[in-house]
Amino acid sequence: MKVKLLNILFLIAATTAFAQDVDTVAVQKDSVIVSEKKNAIVVKDTVLDKTPYNPLAPSKAAFYSAVVPGLGQAYNKKYWKIPIVYAGMATGVYFYLKNDDDYNRFRDAYKRRLAGFSDDEFQGISTERLIDAQRNAKKNKDYSIVAVVLVYMLNIIDANVDAHLQQYNVTEDLSLSPSFEVNPINIQANYGLSFRFKL
Repeated sequence: MKVKLLNILFLIAATTAFAQDVDTVAVQKDSVIVSEKKNAIVVKDTVLDKTPYNPLAPSKAAFYSAVVPGLGQAYNKKYWKIPIVYAGMATGVYFYLKNDDDYNRFRDAYKRRLAGFSDDEFQGISTERLIDAQRNAKKNKDYSIVAVVLVYMLNIIDANVDAHLQQYNVTEDLSLSPSFEVNPINIQANYGLSFRFKL
């Protein structure tokens, strides 16, 4: 029943994500040039810049990353991030399998000691230490699962934010940059921020 409900919700979410149209924004840029001669010449240059604006690009990128990790980064054309996503997830899976193997080894040795055998692979280690080793291995397994889930979630968030930022218009007209000057009187460094606004 839960699986059917999940499939229905997934189908509804997928159909609504692709039901919208792409908007286009037309930006009109005017530039006026005035010469300094007697007869002032005014040249009006109008450029119609059609840049497609897709309001669903962030949700598509997040959806693609949720279905297949790294697919949202490919949708955003940030291919260099895909190996990072898979390396992070593979590292978590590797440590999960390693800690699961260690946990099973400690558990089997502990069970053999409870059954009265003393021929396990941990001869010089006490029973209390085997119990502690089991707890640590189980805790590390849980941390590995959390790490995989975190990398998966960061993959989705990164695809969404990157798609948002690709549509953001960054110009040089407004800038905030650090400035560094040396005071000539006392030879001390002055740090600050310079705010520039170009017309």
